[in-house]
Amino acid sequence: MAHPTSKKTATGGRPIPGFSRNKKGKKIKDSTIKNYLLKLIEGKEGVYGYRKLTRCLQRKYKLIVNKKKVYRLCKELDILLPQREKKQTYPRRLAKNRIVTGSNQLWQLDIKYGYVTSSRRFFYLASVIDVHDRAIIGHYRGTVCEAKHITKMLQKALIKREIHASEDTQSLIIRTDNGPQFISKHFQEFCMTQQVEHERIPPSSPNMNAYIESFHSILERECYQRNEFITFEDAYSCVDEFIQFYNEERYHGSLNDYSPLEYYQKWQAGETKQVKQAM
Repeated sequence: MAHPTSKKTATGGRPIPGFSRNKKGKKIKDSTIKNYLLKLIEGKEGVYGYRKLTRCLQRKYKLIVNKKKVYRLCKELDILLPQREKKQTYPRRLAKNRIVTGSNQLWQLDIKYGYVTSSRRFFYLASVIDVHDRAIIGHYRGTVCEAKHITKMLQKALIKREIHASEDTQSLIIRTDNGPQFISKHFQEFCMTQQVEHERIPPSSPNMNAYIESFHSILERECYQRNEFITFEDAYSCVDEFIQFYNEERYHGSLNDYSPLEYYQKWQAGETKQVKQAM
């Protein structure tokens, strides 16, 4: 009889232990292995299928893991190569130069890493910025960052800006890079359901996501470098406080030294000059 806390497979077979071991015999949690896979996919290994990713895990991270398990983890992350090649169902829309004249026309979304010293592990921060008013409309932080986490964050951002799945959202564009979370089936279906347009920048062109890249540079300089994150709780609290400060108090030179929130409120009241921004 299996122990009550053991995880069983969907078919009722052998329990899933939830970890693998490395060559030194240390247990490595499946959540950590998923982080390894996401890092691999973001790099040159992004062209690999699950079998070559298995080899990467074995050689780069010294894991004792088989391709069957890697296939399962990739499927849970929705990063299996065949799913990313379904172009007929979800055609790729390349980012193009656009003229932005108001808020809620173009949002840029990206992911940044942070580091926790006590556990020597990284955490993820996914942030979405409005190109017009520079506000961070939503953010997610956690030790795992999958498409479902990002879409949940975006759902809250849409509600915050009172944008509903109707004709109101036809002009809203969400721009990302080609990370696995953004090319996943789950993310594409979310955009279709919410009736927002998703476009992706070409590889090696971060300048097309310049506003969110700029925010992450500010975050690195004014938050990450000035604080040592001892625990994940410390890191999350510090990030939350900084983003609140950035949105509500921090002067922004390109907004006539208003904070993003002040500028957004003035734009809503018609008190700002219409400035066309090419992006």
